[in-house]
Amino acid sequence: MDFSRYEKLRSLVRSNFSAETQRLVDEALAFADAKLTEQIRYDGHPMLDHAVSVAEIVISEVGLGRNSTVASILHDVVRLAHKQLSAEEFLALTEEIRTRFGEQVVGITVGLANISELKLKVSSEQADNFRDLLVSYSTDPRVILIKLADRLEVMRSLDIFPREKWRKKSWEALNLYAQIAHKLGLYSIKSELEDIALKYLEPKDYDHIVRKLAESAEERRSFIARFLVPITDRLDAMGVKYHIKSRTKSIFSIWTKMRKQHVPFEGVYDIFAIRIIIDCPPEQEKPLCWTAYSIVTDFYTPNPTRMRDWISIPKSNGYESLHTTVSADGRWVEVQIRTERMDAVAERGIAAHWRYKGVGQGAQTSEMWLGRLRELLEDTTHSLAQRFDAKPASGEIFVFTPNGDLRKLPEGATLLDFAFDIHTSLGCTCVGGKVNQRAVSIREVLHNGDIVEILTQKNQTPKADWLNVVTTTKARTKIKSFLREEQAKHTRMGREELERKLKNWKLAITIDEAIAYLVKYFKLRLGTEVYAMIATQKIDFGSIKEILSRHLSGEAAEERRAAAAEAERQKKADAAQRETAPAGGSQDALVIDDDISKIQYKLAKCCNPIKGDDVFGFITINAGITIHRTDCPNARRMRENYPYRIIEARWRKSAEGAFRVTIRIIAADTTGMANHITEVISHDLKLNIRSLAFEAASGGTLRGTVAVEVPGASVVNTLIHSILHIRGVQKAYRIN
Repeated sequence: MDFSRYEKLRSLVRSNFSAETQRLVDEALAFADAKLTEQIRYDGHPMLDHAVSVAEIVISEVGLGRNSTVASILHDVVRLAHKQLSAEEFLALTEEIRTRFGEQVVGITVGLANISELKLKVSSEQADNFRDLLVSYSTDPRVILIKLADRLEVMRSLDIFPREKWRKKSWEALNLYAQIAHKLGLYSIKSELEDIALKYLEPKDYDHIVRKLAESAEERRSFIARFLVPITDRLDAMGVKYHIKSRTKSIFSIWTKMRKQHVPFEGVYDIFAIRIIIDCPPEQEKPLCWTAYSIVTDFYTPNPTRMRDWISIPKSNGYESLHTTVSADGRWVEVQIRTERMDAVAERGIAAHWRYKGVGQGAQTSEMWLGRLRELLEDTTHSLAQRFDAKPASGEIFVFTPNGDLRKLPEGATLLDFAFDIHTSLGCTCVGGKVNQRAVSIREVLHNGDIVEILTQKNQTPKADWLNVVTTTKARTKIKSFLREEQAKHTRMGREELERKLKNWKLAITIDEAIAYLVKYFKLRLGTEVYAMIATQKIDFGSIKEILSRHLSGEAAEERRAAAAEAERQKKADAAQRETAPAGGSQDALVIDDDISKIQYKLAKCCNPIKGDDVFGFITINAGITIHRTDCPNARRMRENYPYRIIEARWRKSAEGAFRVTIRIIAADTTGMANHITEVISHDLKLNIRSLAFEAASGGTLRGTVAVEVPGASVVNTLIHSILHIRGVQKAYRIN
C-alpha cells in the first residue's frame, strides 16, 4: 500500500510511541487497506481515510495509547464485517486480529461495532437513557473515548454526507456525544461537537454569531491587553511563573445564553474568559492560585455569586480550577486560575491526568488510569440490559414499561422502586404487578431487560416498612414525605383533640406543658408521638385526664417546683463537674457526634456551635433536640421558660469533621490586604477558605467576612490570633 498518504498519522506515532508500535501501526494500515479495498466514503475517498483521521484524534486530542490507535485503524473493518459476514466468518476475522494485534484490540473493535449496531430512536425525553445506553457498551472505557473521536471526525466531515443525514447526526452529536464528553472532562471535544452541530441545526444563528465575533475581535484583544496590565505587573513582581490564555466563549454557549436571557449578541457580556495558568510544583498549587485570585480582586471588583472553587473540591471528572467574574470598565470578565497540570486535565480529561503524572510508560501504570476512567464511567452512567448481550459496565439496569419506554434503575431495585420511578401516585397505590407477564409482589427484584407492569388499588397507602423494600432515593424520599404528611395530619388532629379536651376539663395547664409531661410519662422522645397516639386512639382521653389531674394536684405542683429547683441545681453541679471531672465528662450528658441512632439532634442555626464550644441540648416539640452554645442569644430565655426541656450535652473527644466558621475582619484599606489574609489562612494555617467577601468602608478601612473550615473551636482562637497579627488588621472576631 501507499504509506505516504497517511504520513501525518505515522509521524504522530513516531513522535509518541516506540519503533515496535510504529511497526504494528503500519501492519494495521496494510491489513485495513486490504480489507477495505472497495469501500469508499461519500466524497469518493477511501474508507480508510476516516479510520486514520480517528486514530490521529485518538493520539493528539484524547491522548490514548498503542492499542487504541490500532483499534481505531481497524474499527471499520470489524464494523462492516459484523454487518456483512456470517458468524463463522466474523469469528475467523476476530481470531486473526487477536493473533496479529492482541486481545485488547479485538475487545475495543467489537465494542465499537456493537455501538454502531444500536438503532437510536432519539427524542428529548429519552436522550438521557440512550446516552447511558451508549456508554454502557463500553466494558473497556477506551471504547467510548474512541467512539467520541469517531463522531468528532464525522462531524468535521459532515459536508460530504447526504443532506438528509445532517440533522440526525448533529442532534446525536449535541445531545448524546457532547454530553458524554462533558462527563469525562473532554471540554475541547464537547465544545467542538456543540459548535459544529449548531452550524447544521441553526445555520443562520451560527453564521450571525461567527460574523459578530469576527467584527469584535480587534476591540476584544485591545480590552484584554488593558485588563491584564496591572495583574501581570504584580505577578511578575512576585516572581510567579505563569502564562495567560484568553478563550472566547464557544459559539454554542453564546447562542444558548442569547436564547435563555432573550438578549442579542451585544447583551452577552462574558463573551471571553481570561485564563491565568501557573507553573509551579504540586505543593504550591493551592496557595499560588489563591494568591493570583487575590491579585485579580485587588484591581477589579468580583461578583460574589459567580465565585467557583473547584480547587478545594475538584469535580468528579477531575476538573480543577478557580473561577471568578470581575467588573472592569463596565463589563464582566470571567477569570479562570489554574496550574499547568490542572489545565492539561481540563483540556484532555482523565487521560491527561495520568499522562501528566508520567503514566503510559508501561502496562501497570496504563491500567491505573484505565481503572480510574472505568470508575468515572460507573459513577456517571448506567449499564445496558443483558438482552443486548453486553456485560453491564456498572451496577444499574434498564427495564421497560409495557409500551416499550426505557427506564433506568439501580441494580437490586424492586417493583416498588419502578412504580415510584414512573409516578408518585402509582408508587403510593401499588399493590403488586407483573414482570414478563408473571404476577409478583412489590418486593420483586428486577433484572436487565424485564418488562414491568404495575397493579394498583385506590385504598392502598405507603407503609413505614416500605422503606425496607425500596432502594432508590426517589422512592425513599416519596415514602418518607407521605409518612411525614400523615404524621403532620395526626399531629394536627391530636393537638386539636387535646386542646378541645383541656378546655372542656378546665385544667390549669397549657397544651405545651401537658405534652411535655405526657412525653416524659410515656417515655417517648417527641410530642408528635403523643399526638399520633391520640389521633390513632392508642391512648384514651380518660387516662390522659387522670394523668394530668394527678400532675396538677397540690402535691404534684410541689413536685414540679422541686423538679425545677433540682434541674437548676443539677445544671450548676454539672458545670462544676466539667471543671473538675476527667476528660470523659458527665455520663448523663448527650454526647454530640456519638453513634446514637435513636436520638435525633441538629446544630442550631442561631449560634452555629462547633466542636469545642460549651453547648446544651433543647428538646423541641416537633424537631427533636437542637444543640445550642451556652452563650447563644436564645439560651437565657430557653433556660428560664423551659428548664424541664434542657439537657446537658458535650462533644465526643474523638469526633472528626469540618465545621464552617465566619470571621468578620476590619482592616486598613491597603493594597494586597486580601492577599495577606488568604496567605495566612490557606498557606500558614493550611485551612480551606469557603468564601471571601470584602468591600471598602469609610475612614480608609476595608470590611468583610471570610468563611473558613475548621476542625473545632480550638483552632478558631489560633485563626483569629493569626489574622490580628497581620499588619493593618484592626479587628477580627467570630460572628458565626
